[in-house]
Amino acid sequence: MFRHIKARRRTSVTNYKRRIALLKGGLPRIVVRKSNRNVIVQAITYGPKGDSVIASAESRELRSLGWPSRVNAPTAYLTGLLLAKKGKGKIKENAVLDIGLYKPVKSSVAFAGAKGAADGGIKLINSIEIDEKRLSGAHIAEYAKAGAGNKTQFTKYSKENVDVANMNALFESVKKKILSD
Repeated sequence: MFRHIKARRRTSVTNYKRRIALLKGGLPRIVVRKSNRNVIVQAITYGPKGDSVIASAESRELRSLGWPSRVNAPTAYLTGLLLAKKGKGKIKENAVLDIGLYKPVKSSVAFAGAKGAADGGIKLINSIEIDEKRLSGAHIAEYAKAGAGNKTQFTKYSKENVDVANMNALFESVKKKILSD
């Protein structure tokens, strides 16, 4: 067992000082992780047998609501909102944000996911600073309208018939769908 812990520490997969500090509080954790293609937001508690997931949401689930799954702030916010909807009634106390090995950068994907969970009704102890324009995708729409990007930059959006210039309207419609169900 200890060999496994040493390997995780040596390869910088787990920061055990930070993990123990989070676990000592005894509060549920809102864990935000991103991969190359997805954002995952989970509510996790710690027990004697290890971590247990209370609720989980992935950005892939947003495709059924009409949102193109990308790794950006609007997607993370909507995924956090979806987690709050799934975890309604299951998370009864305050929660703490766990961003793992990511550096806390203002308006990052990790904070956008946490903001979505907080706006959905989960009480977070941490303070979250994020630019509201980034949450709705206005910065992506402005960039597309200005023509600053090259033609291949938004091809995945165009393959899915998403008008990048109207990202705000799409964001609001998906947000309403999540909140209405």
